[in-house]
Amino acid sequence: MNVSDDTLLYSLALGKIKGVGSILARKLIENFGSAEAIFRENPDILTHIPRIGSQLAYHVKDPILIRNAEKEIEFIQRHQIETFYFEDDDYPEKLKECIDAPVLLFYKGNARLNRRKTISIVGTRSATQYGRDLTHDFIKAIASVVPDALIVSGLAYGIDVNAHKAALQNGMDTVGVLAHGLDRIYPDAHRAIAREMSEHGGLLSEYPSGTNPDKGNFLARNRIVAGMSDATIIVETADKGGSVVTANIAYTYDRDVFAFPGRVGDPRSAGCNRLIRQNRAALITSGEDFLELMNWDLGKKERDPGQLPLPFEYTTDESLIVGILEENGEMQINRLAIETEIPVSELTGILMELEFRNIIRTLPGSLYRLR
Repeated sequence: MNVSDDTLLYSLALGKIKGVGSILARKLIENFGSAEAIFRENPDILTHIPRIGSQLAYHVKDPILIRNAEKEIEFIQRHQIETFYFEDDDYPEKLKECIDAPVLLFYKGNARLNRRKTISIVGTRSATQYGRDLTHDFIKAIASVVPDALIVSGLAYGIDVNAHKAALQNGMDTVGVLAHGLDRIYPDAHRAIAREMSEHGGLLSEYPSGTNPDKGNFLARNRIVAGMSDATIIVETADKGGSVVTANIAYTYDRDVFAFPGRVGDPRSAGCNRLIRQNRAALITSGEDFLELMNWDLGKKERDPGQLPLPFEYTTDESLIVGILEENGEMQINRLAIETEIPVSELTGILMELEFRNIIRTLPGSLYRLR
């Protein structure tokens, strides 16, 4: 186990209180200093905490919570499951930045979750051959340039399982984020690939044993898929598919989102086309497109260790733009025009020049960010 026995025990107990989700659990831990302190606190004190009613406060004292947590620890130890507490170094760093990240994660596998480059690939469960081919070709291109990248998906039918298979075929680690406990695999047809992933990647869940793959859990697990990755790729999805939810979550997390376009009128590509149309996803047609947009294609040619990069020489206007982006992280073009007092017609040309020199990059919605 990666966390102390007491931290694990009381974090498990906290997670078993109905009505206490990830955000509230983390706020309670922050307020009282630890999960254990919450259970040792007077219920009358707890009732004064926002979103904690008297019924919930007194439920904390129910001894069955601790007994169930102890049983879960026995299961974890018996099956050699790793646990990651949200304050641990081994907890996925990118996910830790998200306000609704789980307090605890359960993990079965051998792949490092903290990678410099992590990609989530999701899509429809009823994938076409076109979608399956796109997924395979995309991952093959990624593997040729950044073989150490981690591929994340949801182990569902369709695009998800094809992403895992393509990663394994190309010698890459891949992690499946589950919507249930690690005491089962859903769907059952994916047991064989799940075993292979445990040896060349892993299975990750926020849910303890005994948790069923209920519909709401699939929606909740999407935030983990999006949150632990640098970028989310959407390959075929219906207009209201779960992958659209994942894309929108990634967008709100300020992560890069990309989508493969599909034929007009094809319901399995309607979600991708809408995400692109709404500037919530950048259009890509290949892994090479993605590598270029992420500026990861530089790995194709390693720089001579003795060759230092030349310093950038900026004009006055370029220096002003770069300084504003350094201070703000990213900015929409109209806001940049106001801050710099440069007309949009002139600013567009300057931004194009900076992008051509790989100093800035364009994001969906006419947003600009330094590379």
